[in-house]
Amino acid sequence: MVHIAKLFSNGGSQAVRLPAAYRFDGASEVYIRQDPATGDVILSRRPQDWSGFIEALADTPVPDDFLTERRTSPVAVRDPFNGWHE
Repeated sequence: MVHIAKLFSNGGSQAVRLPAAYRFDGASEVYIRQDPATGDVILSRRPQDWSGFIEALADTPVPDDFLTERRTSPVAVRDPFNGWHE
């Protein structure tokens, strides 16, 4: 089902009045991004802490051979002050 949200001006900004079904209860901020292909604006809940990430990480199976054959580049030896003048 498609719902419609109202747009309104708030100072110099444009704001969206979200229908009750789309409320971000308990949140004071959300992430906002725009899909480059469609231009759609997407709001996402901003986590209050890292607990959700840690929980998702713990629930994600990692194969035993993960990164066993990773490519490694030789360490480049450089003079960090090369080209620097006072």
